[in-house]
Amino acid sequence: MAASRGAVVLKTVKKIAVQFCPFESNVRSTREFLFMVGSDKARSSNMNCEVVTEVKHDRSEPLIDITFLDGERLVMKGSKLTTQEMLSALQTRCNAKDPQAKDKK
Repeated sequence: MAASRGAVVLKTVKKIAVQFCPFESNVRSTREFLFMVGSDKARSSNMNCEVVTEVKHDRSEPLIDITFLDGERLVMKGSKLTTQEMLSALQTRCNAKDPQAKDKK
């Protein structure tokens, strides 16, 4: 897969905003995604990447809003996706924006 455990690279990411209601049953994949992008290894790939978490108690749908350095945004609804699908979408977009990743192919 494009994103295996621990292989999250945030070089082209400016900000990741994650919001969820912890009391809903559909937040597991969103929380796992947050754990992966918030890990020391992922954060070390871009120390300037801001990871913001908003925990709500309003039964809202889990939402991940990623802003890239070029201003493009990727918004994912966590209730409809698995952790791997979200990580894969992020890494695919990051690889497309990173000139060094293109050279490795």
